[in-house]
Amino acid sequence: MNKIDHRMNKEASDDQRHERIIRIPIDEKKQSSNVHFSNSLEGNLVIPNGAEGIIVFAHGSGSSRHSPRNQYVSRVLNDAGLATLLTDLLTGEEEEIDAKARQHRFNIELLSKRLVAVTNWVVQNPETQKLYVGYFGASTGAAAALVAAASECRNIISAIVSRGGRPDLAGSEALKNVQAPTLFIVGEKDVEVIDMNNNAMNQLQKVERKKLKIIPGATHLFEESGALEEVARLARGWFQCYFLIKKHSQQQQRQQ
Repeated sequence: MNKIDHRMNKEASDDQRHERIIRIPIDEKKQSSNVHFSNSLEGNLVIPNGAEGIIVFAHGSGSSRHSPRNQYVSRVLNDAGLATLLTDLLTGEEEEIDAKARQHRFNIELLSKRLVAVTNWVVQNPETQKLYVGYFGASTGAAAALVAAASECRNIISAIVSRGGRPDLAGSEALKNVQAPTLFIVGEKDVEVIDMNNNAMNQLQKVERKKLKIIPGATHLFEESGALEEVARLARGWFQCYFLIKKHSQQQQRQQ
């Protein structure tokens, strides 16, 4: 991971991107000026100059926005001109409870509701409201992303990427209502998860563009040499492709 760590720590100049820490209310009745630690989610927002799309990350069980793997993927997307939002789906207090009792990490209903709240913030925030939106979900975060994409966010999400995900936890009802193009990325040696992803993909009845990509020699965490780089490359291509398709589709609709 030395090469990855080095590239993650490489700083872009201020004139190339805008980066800041944000707090998102999880109670819609709360005003942004009254956001407190206990009722907000903290995230890292990066917007390169000229970005037309943003990828919201949904982290896996026991992980957070500080995950080195997701930070690496985020950096690759930023370098390609895509904005990213790495946000925790649990409050600080909830994370402390979960670290001891594992109470929330498999609560897909809770995590997906939080992801919807984050998505609503993205489409309302002046900095991001005009950007095309995609989800990048890892492990249980992939299930949360699929559930959120099947809910009130279905017309907002342009593309989804799952890395070593547990889409089976999303449930059949959510899977059959997902509409966004979805890419499942799984390590070759993560045999059980390959089957879970294949079964979930077959349940995406409304998704025309879907694909399962298996990374040769990779295990669940993609720690093998070159594995995470391949994940990032595939994710970058998927988001760029379907953001562009969404852009052209909207342009054609305006011309009609």
